[in-house]
Amino acid sequence: MEFWKSAGIHLVERDANGWLKVTADYLRAYLTRPEIHPVEESCAHEHALFEKLMADPFAAVSNDELNAIADHDTADNYRVVLAFRDHLARHGTVESAYAALFAGDTISIPPVFIDQMVHLILCNILADTDDVMQLRAAELFFREQAVTTGDDQLMLADQEIVEMRSQSGFGGLGQLLAEAGTPAREIALDVMTEENKSAYWKRSDQFDMAVDFRFTQPASDALGRVMEAWTGHFLGIRTRIQAVKSIRDESWSWHVGCDQESTKILNCLYNGEDVAEADLYRIIALYRMEFLDPADMMEQVRGKPVYLGVAMTTDRKLVFKPQNLLTNLPIQRG
Repeated sequence: MEFWKSAGIHLVERDANGWLKVTADYLRAYLTRPEIHPVEESCAHEHALFEKLMADPFAAVSNDELNAIADHDTADNYRVVLAFRDHLARHGTVESAYAALFAGDTISIPPVFIDQMVHLILCNILADTDDVMQLRAAELFFREQAVTTGDDQLMLADQEIVEMRSQSGFGGLGQLLAEAGTPAREIALDVMTEENKSAYWKRSDQFDMAVDFRFTQPASDALGRVMEAWTGHFLGIRTRIQAVKSIRDESWSWHVGCDQESTKILNCLYNGEDVAEADLYRIIALYRMEFLDPADMMEQVRGKPVYLGVAMTTDRKLVFKPQNLLTNLPIQRG
């Protein structure tokens, strides 16, 4: 079934390896963003450049053409989009362009562009899944989550939707997250369950279903499946990732934080440093990753598990960094 139409999967094509080729239509989507698309008051030079790029999104653009645009803010927006375009074109596929961002190919692009790349890549990776819980778990990769805990609950909801509904006075989800600790049963909101999860197919682009992320619930396991698919797609490795309650391993050798917060906390625990109870409380998930082929691992840790952590910030946000799963694993490179 179709999902995440907003990802733009219809604008790209797969290459022989299943990665997404950068196409003219994909680039045109960025040229039609409000920051770029001309308005009636736009100067003739701006209109001319826009028409040129719509005809050929890969066309070379000179500094003279950009400097001729009367609106300097628009000219700067063009520079940002064109730098992104050139990065994409240079690497050929969306996956290669994404990976290069974290492998020394430094480029200044808006974070929202990176999230959109992740959104599109995951739409490709999960194209054949029929498990909507995995799709909801995958939203963590590219959309910030608000976390609600207390009274035996651990709820994740899309931060943007929470803010929107809180500001509009729309109850339910916004109220739940605005009043941390309010039991879910006292609030009318849509929490994904086995009974209602099929509704996700029709509303996947709304990002408006909260999910119970406790250790015993399907969403926690679903995130493990998504991380397996993500690392397999990029790195060509096969792994088994299982949620665990804690790390009890005297030979703990490697860990990866899936966000900035869990990285700091796991580093402290690994180094034997004291960690405040409040910081331990912010860890919302732990995973044990096993490489199905130990030869894929660096020799010094071969055959040992890798522990993964997910943690919220002090203001109860989850900002997942999927690039950590590509750059920080003990992979046998080359």
